[in-house]
Amino acid sequence: MNNTIESLTSEIRAFRDARDWMQFHAPKELAVAIAAESGELLQHFVWQSTEQSEQRARERRDEVGSEIADVALLLFELADNLDINLADAMRAKLAKNELRYPVAKARGSNKKYNEL
Repeated sequence: MNNTIESLTSEIRAFRDARDWMQFHAPKELAVAIAAESGELLQHFVWQSTEQSEQRARERRDEVGSEIADVALLLFELADNLDINLADAMRAKLAKNELRYPVAKARGSNKKYNEL
């Protein structure tokens, strides 16, 4: 099984196209769906302490994994529909964050880059 971004995106596209759902997957609709699915992921952890949230993640691993997958599926499709190479976009963001969060300043800190 090929787990590359390209391969997974192709599978997502095939699933969508077999159901004629592209007509419902405008960028706004996918962005709204990502936010909704992210909310479902958050529901597993709301009002939980760090320790409780870690325990819940272990105990409900399959459910949490399913919600993460929902977000990822929609995100991969949105990038594909907008002709954004997700791997390239992610690498560019990592490079930008390397500059924003230099190890010497950011290590062990949760401050935002403009506060370091």
